[in-house]
Amino acid sequence: MQEKTNKLALRFKGFDEDWEQCKLGEIILLNGRIGFRGYTEKDIISKEEGGILAFSPTNIVDNKLTMNCKNTYITRFKYDESPEIKIHNGDILFVKTGSTLGKSALVTGLFEDATLNPQVVVMRTNKTDATFLAVLLLTDNVMAQVNSAKIGGAVPTLTETNIKDFDIIVPKMDSEKAQIGLYFSNLDNLITLHQRKYTKLVNIKKSMLEKMFPKNGEDVPEIRFAGFTDPWEQRKFLHCISKITDFRGRTPKKLGMEWSESGYLALSALNVKDGYIDFTQDVHYGNQALYDKWMLGNELHQGQVIFTTEAPMGNVAQIPDKRKYILSQRTIAFNVNPNLITENFLATILRTPSVSTTLNALSSGGTAKGVSQKSLAVVKITMPSDLKEQEHLASIFRRLDFLITLHQRKLEKLQHIKKACLEKMFV
Repeated sequence: MQEKTNKLALRFKGFDEDWEQCKLGEIILLNGRIGFRGYTEKDIISKEEGGILAFSPTNIVDNKLTMNCKNTYITRFKYDESPEIKIHNGDILFVKTGSTLGKSALVTGLFEDATLNPQVVVMRTNKTDATFLAVLLLTDNVMAQVNSAKIGGAVPTLTETNIKDFDIIVPKMDSEKAQIGLYFSNLDNLITLHQRKYTKLVNIKKSMLEKMFPKNGEDVPEIRFAGFTDPWEQRKFLHCISKITDFRGRTPKKLGMEWSESGYLALSALNVKDGYIDFTQDVHYGNQALYDKWMLGNELHQGQVIFTTEAPMGNVAQIPDKRKYILSQRTIAFNVNPNLITENFLATILRTPSVSTTLNALSSGGTAKGVSQKSLAVVKITMPSDLKEQEHLASIFRRLDFLITLHQRKLEKLQHIKKACLEKMFV
């Protein structure tokens, strides 16, 4: 691809003609409520009874069609009443009414009869590449016109006339449209691939947490490493902790100082994520003087477990390296009793469903729930007494967390690439 200065910031090689402006209605056939008689409760039946799928806005997620929602099925009689909105592969569904106004999706891989409900319109085109059109509808230009043309308050709506009157700018050459459509199609396929891998790993982890930790009232897990047979023990959480470092409410201003442009990174509840530290969020630095006055000799060490007490509550991570950090807002650090628990196992068990449920039950506050050291004093955990078993368990979940984070970051990177391309490859 090559950089262009003529209107487009980014363009495929071999194309240099100016794009042309037209109305959306000039390149689409729009069918929606026109001729559609709608359906009532008596028309809704189950799929097993021969019902026909009626797409609604809930079927459009991240500009793709999904069946992982509560689907509505109507009688074949109602389906046949409105042939103009029988859905086929290559159609584009566009939400024209409701809170998700402007969402759209290209229909692909549809192997059953389908129609749509009155909140959605179907766009068809024989004048441009459907894949290109589906991408065009995602651009800031179109979405800005959606927001400016909508009518209504609590239930915003677009008329068919509004939609057809959208101003768009498109390539003159069909080959350029096709190439742009293919590029974004391939990009979407990569995004979907990593989304599926990420979701699969998250589900694997959830299943393993359920099977490799004892259920309530039990003292052995369903799945266990060979060589370990002793029952797990229930202990008070704080009996496993030798020290909690908590600088609740401490700020540079209260110390008569200010953040610096460089120095020691401050770790707050905003950059301590679930299992890792996001070094791009809430970035603040303290110089040596601030570090000394703030930390008072309570240096954090590699592998140490840190925990967010509120906003959000319950995120757990470990200090990733040997650098020095400032323990900042709404984040506490644990020093473990090494004879009872390992740091890696502590980081794992704090993220199990049973501990999360307990902490949520003990938390206080409304929208921003929080947990105090007093609350932690009543938390009990069930754990193996053998430190080797603890480390075996922790290593499994550390590996899973690494893979989950890897695919999550790849997914985010691809999504950012797509967003940037939408901005640079369209006028």
